[in-house]
Amino acid sequence: MPFAMFGTGSSIQLARVFGIRIGASPSWFVVLFVFIYLMSDTFQKVLDGSETQAYVVAVAAVMLFFASIVLHELGHAVVAQRVGIAIRGIDLWFFGGVAKMAADPDTPGKEFKISIAGPLVTLAIVAVCTGLLALISDDPAWKVIVFSSDVSISPALALLGFLAFINTAVLLFNLIPAFPLDGGRLARALVWKLTGNRHAATRVSGRIGEGFGYLLIGFGVFLVARGSGTVVDGIWLAVLGWFLAQAARGAVLQTALTERISDITVADIMDTEPVTMPASLPLSRAEDEFFQRYGWDWFPAVDENGRFLGVVRRERVAEQIAAGRPALQVTEVAEVGDAAGWRVPSDRPLESLLGDDRLRDRRALMVVDGEGVLRGVVTIEQVGRAIAATLA
Repeated sequence: MPFAMFGTGSSIQLARVFGIRIGASPSWFVVLFVFIYLMSDTFQKVLDGSETQAYVVAVAAVMLFFASIVLHELGHAVVAQRVGIAIRGIDLWFFGGVAKMAADPDTPGKEFKISIAGPLVTLAIVAVCTGLLALISDDPAWKVIVFSSDVSISPALALLGFLAFINTAVLLFNLIPAFPLDGGRLARALVWKLTGNRHAATRVSGRIGEGFGYLLIGFGVFLVARGSGTVVDGIWLAVLGWFLAQAARGAVLQTALTERISDITVADIMDTEPVTMPASLPLSRAEDEFFQRYGWDWFPAVDENGRFLGVVRRERVAEQIAAGRPALQVTEVAEVGDAAGWRVPSDRPLESLLGDDRLRDRRALMVVDGEGVLRGVVTIEQVGRAIAATLA
């Protein structure tokens, strides 16, 4: 989960695991082929074999490494789902992978559980690879892992050694207490738990993340200045540092915003007199009195007691009228099964709506009380106006 702040834009779906979409951005394919090319050269030297053998091992090693990245992100995703946070999917991209959560954790305990899950999965992968090396190698496992020149390494040993080494590197790097790395999120959870203030915790871990990012940039520039074989590594570290610093800075700036709107709730910005459509209304009247009159694409349908039943869409009404069923009632075409996806409580903080996928996709949510009665509607435009007014 280290680069969740960035997102990865559009991605190509590769698979679904536990119902979670696994995708890859175009940048990942570039990294994939470059990584295979570089590792082919390394394995040819280690194995002292043919180019074909080295290439096959390199392909297997790189694909298994990215599989371990997916497993790491699945650790985050599965735990997030268990604590009630939806997952938009997992994307592989230039710097690894990202599990995209629909919302941030609302307690330090949830933050800790989600953040530690990925590193624990990576630790398990390292343990399995090291254990297998110890079982099948005549030499100490650590010598195989570092590709020591005084040991005989077969393709299987080279593969396990590579996976143990690179996952150890990923684990150690990811545990650095710099946001948005997992270690930074763990640090935020700890500070949040001790202070009771999530905003202060984010500022602390975010500033550390910024400093670490700039440190990487400086080190990368140093390697580029040295020239020779360190130029590529230097450029990669500098770019990585820039991404980390920007993500950390973005988290700090977002915290400044969320602090200013922390006391605003849905009830403060919602439309308390929304236009609603009676569930018993015939479709012919619904078309004339609502869709023709207002020109909107959908309306919330309510029963005689004002309880929200679901959304009625113009195209659905038009289909039924065209099929010769204008006398059908609105309740028969309302999207009753999706009603829960539209509901939001009036006391929900405005801050929590900023990353709500439902609001982004539907453009509006229905404010419903404990009895199911529709009390108002909050739109994405209202959220935007509220934020703009706060910043003015």
